[in-house]
Amino acid sequence: MRGSDARALARSLLDLCRMRKLTVATAESCTGGLVAGALTDIPGSSDVIDRGFVTYSNDAKRAMLGVKTSTLDTFGAVSKETAQAMAIGALERAGVDLAVSITGIAGPGGATPNKPVGLVHFAVAARDGRILHRECRFGALGRSVVRERSVIEALRMLTEMARGPKAPAPKKREPAVRAVPRVARAPRRVAVKRRVPKRKGK
Repeated sequence: MRGSDARALARSLLDLCRMRKLTVATAESCTGGLVAGALTDIPGSSDVIDRGFVTYSNDAKRAMLGVKTSTLDTFGAVSKETAQAMAIGALERAGVDLAVSITGIAGPGGATPNKPVGLVHFAVAARDGRILHRECRFGALGRSVVRERSVIEALRMLTEMARGPKAPAPKKREPAVRAVPRVARAPRRVAVKRRVPKRKGK
């Protein structure tokens, strides 16, 4: 991904947030502040961007974002649960409308059998209670590429959340069953034999 891609996404996101009067905070681990950097590189971003947390260590995640020790011990720093806790912590501490978090393994070291290089978890939390999580496996493309792609993904997710909740899908109408009118049957006529009186002989 080129730097121009991130710049275009950042500019579009800032315009959208201004239009909707939204403020943003970031909580970054493996990207080390690159998302905040991409956003604040755009002139006039201060009316949208409030602050950025760079929480590289587990201690920083606990102290700055309130991530619980039990979450880190149970699921690890690179997990859905930790990413969501980071986003919620940034949202609450900054008092903003949207907060994005990123935690992953950019490489070349740090991988485990279940968590390979290139694995990154993202989360975006919104003040209205919505939360979006995404797991990306970029592969061992090199540290710089993983970090660049993570910035792009974070900006896309922020844009998705800034647009607001999706309208519920319209319910499918069941095809109307045409009632077949019942034809009233005419009452059956029963032929009645008329008795002819016998003539008396003369």
